[in-house]
Amino acid sequence: MIVAENIHKSYGALEVLKGVSLYINRGEVVSVVGASGAGKTTLLHILGTLDRYDEGRVVIAGQDVSGLNDRNLSDFRNRQIGFVFQFHHLLPEFTALENVCIPAFIAGVGKRDVTKRAGELLGILGLAERADHKPSELSGGEQQRVAVARALVNDPAVILADEPSGNLDSKSSEELHGLFFKLRDELQQTFVIVTHNQGLADLADRKLTIHDGRIL
Repeated sequence: MIVAENIHKSYGALEVLKGVSLYINRGEVVSVVGASGAGKTTLLHILGTLDRYDEGRVVIAGQDVSGLNDRNLSDFRNRQIGFVFQFHHLLPEFTALENVCIPAFIAGVGKRDVTKRAGELLGILGLAERADHKPSELSGGEQQRVAVARALVNDPAVILADEPSGNLDSKSSEELHGLFFKLRDELQQTFVIVTHNQGLADLADRKLTIHDGRIL
């Protein structure tokens, strides 16, 4: 599903990633842990094609992303990679259902099909009755589940999550963590999760530790 080989990344004189290699299988939940500044978020951004690497190779769902120009890369990212961040980044003027639909509209999928898919996902995530509510009318945990549904709407190859429970209370965090494994089991969804939450990290199928720009 994801192959990264010998990834190097520097910002000026600061070398952040120093030859990172990893392989992630379909339907696997992989956590990435490490101290602040170790390179976790940089790695996630590179796997998500949000940032270019200086050296190495990244293949996602069979596609070597280094060969894509900016336009094709943006299209590939929208279709094949879902993102869940610490802060939900929902658009406040739209309902939960409308927020979920946005990536599929960008991909050019018809409104009827998108609306059906979004409604099904909200149902799976226990939010069917909240579909017409705007973000300000939802709890933090509900907003994050909407963000997960949005990440899933294009049926991506992988979902990348950066501190997804970092802004939630303990109960909502536990519910969100359980949701990731439910989606793995029911949809064979692949997750790569950067987290400081050791409970979530230890639940993953594999835990990768980054130290000083390298995976231990």
